[in-house]
Amino acid sequence: MSVELNESNFGQEVLESSVPVLVDFWATWCGPCKMMGPVLEEIAGEMDGKVKVCKVNVDDNPELAEKYGIMSIPNFIFFKEGKVAGQQVGAVPKESLVKMLNA
Repeated sequence: MSVELNESNFGQEVLESSVPVLVDFWATWCGPCKMMGPVLEEIAGEMDGKVKVCKVNVDDNPELAEKYGIMSIPNFIFFKEGKVAGQQVGAVPKESLVKMLNA
């Protein structure tokens, strides 16, 4: 299950996480974002304990979207030890995200 992020919990949940974190920047009106929802839930279940999956609604958290240069959604940023370790933009196959997480 994914964790909903906002300004107040982003640091603790992502930057201070003891496991790598995949953050999905999305919006409720975004069709491709909705398509990726079940894919992210699958990844969260399959990689439970190895990778944390989180979501940031860009409409509710514009400061976070701006901080990470989000211009298009869905936008997936992979954090490892509090630093950006990879990024994928757009609706991508599950294998692309898993490959990024395993790299």
